[in-house]
Amino acid sequence: MHDFSTGRSGYDRVLAAVAATFLLTGTVTFAHADPAKPADASISAAVPTPDTSNVPPPTAADVKADAPKADAAKAADTAKPAASEPAKTDAKADNKPADASKADTAKTEPAKSEPAKADTATTAPAAPAKTDNAKTETPAAAPAVATLDPSAEALRSLVTTKAGKYFDRKKEREAVEAFYKDRNYAPLWTKGAAATARANDASARLKKADEDGLDPEDYPVPNFTAATTADAQADAELKLTESVLDYARHAQSGRMHWSQVSGDIQYPEHYPDPTEVLINVSTARNAGAALETYNPPHKLYKELKAKLAELRGKTDEGKKIADGETLRFVKPTKKNPNPTVMDDARVPALRAKLGVTENASDTHYDATVAAAVRKFQSANDLKATGVLDNHTVAALNGPRNDRKIDIIRVNMERWRWLPRDLGAPALGDAYVILNIPDYSLQLMHNGATAWKTRVVVGKPGKHATPLLTETMKYITVNPTWNVPPSIIYNEYLPALQQDPTVLERMGLKLQRNPDGTIRISQPPGEANALGRIRFNFPNKFLVYQHDTPDKYLFAKSERAFSHGCMRVQNPDQYAATILGIALPKDHYTPEKIRSMYGHNEININLPTPLPVNITYQTAFVDDAGKLEFRKDIYGRDATMIKLLKEGGRRNLETVVAHSQPNYVRPTGNINIPGDGYADRSSAPNFFQMLFGGGGRAEVEPEPRGRRRYR
Repeated sequence: MHDFSTGRSGYDRVLAAVAATFLLTGTVTFAHADPAKPADASISAAVPTPDTSNVPPPTAADVKADAPKADAAKAADTAKPAASEPAKTDAKADNKPADASKADTAKTEPAKSEPAKADTATTAPAAPAKTDNAKTETPAAAPAVATLDPSAEALRSLVTTKAGKYFDRKKEREAVEAFYKDRNYAPLWTKGAAATARANDASARLKKADEDGLDPEDYPVPNFTAATTADAQADAELKLTESVLDYARHAQSGRMHWSQVSGDIQYPEHYPDPTEVLINVSTARNAGAALETYNPPHKLYKELKAKLAELRGKTDEGKKIADGETLRFVKPTKKNPNPTVMDDARVPALRAKLGVTENASDTHYDATVAAAVRKFQSANDLKATGVLDNHTVAALNGPRNDRKIDIIRVNMERWRWLPRDLGAPALGDAYVILNIPDYSLQLMHNGATAWKTRVVVGKPGKHATPLLTETMKYITVNPTWNVPPSIIYNEYLPALQQDPTVLERMGLKLQRNPDGTIRISQPPGEANALGRIRFNFPNKFLVYQHDTPDKYLFAKSERAFSHGCMRVQNPDQYAATILGIALPKDHYTPEKIRSMYGHNEININLPTPLPVNITYQTAFVDDAGKLEFRKDIYGRDATMIKLLKEGGRRNLETVVAHSQPNYVRPTGNINIPGDGYADRSSAPNFFQMLFGGGGRAEVEPEPRGRRRYR
């Protein structure tokens, strides 16, 4: 195409310029492929790329037929000095395209006189740093610690080399290292060597740790004023961070691990994330308030905290009781229908001390006073006789508040072991909470008690009911009782040796399994040891809640009679209330539950598992706001109080491994009257197979007709 208005062939000139560009690019590519010329890499980077959309006015040189190769070689040579300042060359090419060729040509003269500079640039690594691009990257390449002030440098040194001195736990140590690195090792608690308001807020919370039943001595607060050097300031910084993390961990999960107390306790671990703790205290308006949130949010915990403050504000309740004659109340008998009632001037003070308002000024040691003394003795681990002896007087006059404070503290500690969310959100935050020392069970729903009943719990000692949190997954109506191995071998087999008919009279069936082990079971029915209903929340202790035929036990004030399982009063009402929450459309009632009683097991699945929390509350606040105490039937309070006072400072969080009961039934020869079983670990011999004997006992199949609801 020709531009006839100018007399020039414009299109041809554009094609010629593009061809020259491709030829130059090919020359540079060939130079890169030649290993003998590594310096050409910088030359290639410096070659300007023509802008074909803004072509300069053509000249006669643009259309010379033999010029491309020579021009390409010339352009390669002229590019050498441009390698040292590519940014400037690009700028000229962008802003003044018409002068780009002249500028490059003018710079080729010194390049011809100093060809060795290209090789020097290749061998010297520092040469690229002279370009503008390299200069912009220099600050990022320099080490961050080069700009730290002395305080930050001292903190960096401690965090990176001696963090283990302050933080025993690996997760906390890593969180601290990352936290301060992100801050470029700027202190969190000080500014200009002085403690900040954030540090003062956190320190105030740590000093008041006793309000939450903790010991402030476990969370020392450093003296920032005395830290006059950079190293001392860094040390104080990490000490406060250490105390903050310790407090948050203890407040949320407990000062002691539950395994320190007993082997029959198991709650889910819920330690706070140390990174989250550091972020919270560094961003909250009040670091102390942020720390306080790590304590349990439960209503009963907060009520205990308030009662703890009340007790610490009191001194002595009433006047002390003087020592004197032992006082006892004698009950009337047939032989002595009118026993003498002892009279003592100390009795009015005793009545006031024990809260007996009836006949407050009466000096007679009557049945009412004796009952109050008996209750006090029981609550204070004294022999509950109702007799006022000097030992009881000493307990009455002793540091009652101190003892109550200790009991409240260990109860607050046990609340820390429990999950933060006791209930299931999908069920309106419903959950079951059983208090062993109170022998009571509550079903909570939407923050209120949906149902409450009495329970029978395990005997003290090896049959103690375990403390745990699990989920109830199904309810069994008409359960079969498969006797636990511990009961079989510790109780039933010895009884069978004395009376071969004992199991039959108890309605129990004894069977030999193919491996020689023994199975004892009781079929469903009214006389079944589990009653009519079993509430199943699978756990490693193999305990559950169930009905019982021995309903008379619920009338007793102390109800620790079982082998560890929990017997529930009115189980039909309990089941109906649970199913009303879990399966509201099925309209379960106690009558509907009772209509299912029979001889076949029926399992009713809960679509959403219901949390079950087995607790040990010897101190709690009742619905009327009164502080209640219960007997320490398993000795958990005594163990924990001793650990808190004598157990050391840092080893209480160590997990203690306990040997677990062996629930595997032993095999081998067990002498059972009327049983001809011998050890069949080897196959029967020829005579046994021919004439009989030594055959394996057949196992009775499981009861048929079991139905599973949902």
